[in-house]
Amino acid sequence: MVTVREVAAEKFVNRLKEELKKVKEIEPPEWSKFAKTGSQKQRPPEQEDFWYIRSASILRRVCLDGPVGIERLRSYYGGTKKGMYKGAHFRKGGGSVLRKILQQLERAGLVEKAKGGRKLTVKGQKFLNGIAKEVSK
Repeated sequence: MVTVREVAAEKFVNRLKEELKKVKEIEPPEWSKFAKTGSQKQRPPEQEDFWYIRSASILRRVCLDGPVGIERLRSYYGGTKKGMYKGAHFRKGGGSVLRKILQQLERAGLVEKAKGGRKLTVKGQKFLNGIAKEVSK
């Protein structure tokens, strides 16, 4: 049986993005077109389907890292802030986008709250394993 760990991340996220577009609970809010994803960014994301790409990436992260909270995801999606007086420094990503996406995934039944953050549900694990199987072919 093929799992998420055994397939290429980019192909998996692209395929998962297309499947998440079909889920009615996952929909970008109005403000997502204008908001930056962290203080280290200079502009908001330019992709049309950014919300679905980030949702797929977060769902994959939750699958790989087990119970994961907002702070760990903020560190994962952070980056270096350039143009500072003493050189570039690491900054965590913004938490609002991550929080809203996790809430939407929770409403869809793919993720649930657990001690230490959020983890995949049985439905979420089956959903991801099915997509991993498709991608591996």
